[in-house]
Amino acid sequence: MNCITARRAFTLIELLVVIAIIAVLAAILVPTLAAVQAGGLQSKCTSNLRQIGAAIILYTGDNNGALPSTTHGDAAQYERSWIFTLRRYLADCDKVRISPADPRGEERLREKTSSYILNSWVFVPTYGPFGDIEEAYNNIRQLPLPTNTIFAFNISNQAEPSISNDHTHCQNWSGNWARVCAEIQPDIHGSGKKRSDHTKGSSNFLFADGHVESVEAETLKEIIDRGEPVGRPPQETSQIISFR
Repeated sequence: MNCITARRAFTLIELLVVIAIIAVLAAILVPTLAAVQAGGLQSKCTSNLRQIGAAIILYTGDNNGALPSTTHGDAAQYERSWIFTLRRYLADCDKVRISPADPRGEERLREKTSSYILNSWVFVPTYGPFGDIEEAYNNIRQLPLPTNTIFAFNISNQAEPSISNDHTHCQNWSGNWARVCAEIQPDIHGSGKKRSDHTKGSSNFLFADGHVESVEAETLKEIIDRGEPVGRPPQETSQIISFR
């Protein structure tokens, strides 16, 4: 006697339940995967900056404490830009100078620029009207608190990949968030929808002792809005700015 095995089909209700479960799982997993990916990009960016920090310190050891020059006053030759003067101290300068989170990374690679931008308050001396130096911190020996002195930031997505864009003008940042966002990208790291005011996410700060900190964009804006001089090398502990 032949036995016929009946196949049971899914009902509409069962299909709807399965679809609902898949949708819930997707809603949970997609943001998690995006956060994991963003974290990986930030970790790689952190590694790049640590290598740059180590290279700067090695450079100062070979140059009587002097820090690398920027293209300030001479933007005609890319070789003068700080990142290329560090080439001999980096295993792969082209790889390290571009952040994997930088949406304009390929442009900056072609134009011989970097995803990282130096703190002008440290690397660019201030001159008076008669050419005399008014303020200078471009020697590592002039930095009594290296752990609290910022060397470099993530460059703004708005900044053109020009060799002259290798240093900030952070002396003009206090109380002006728009100027900050025009030069650095405070929300370059993070997942999810960005805010138009660039206050959701974080960015990496390289400090003079070689360590890297992730600074929340909201925290940085609060500091800027208070008028604190972000970037100014502290000369005593009372001048230290906390980014936490």
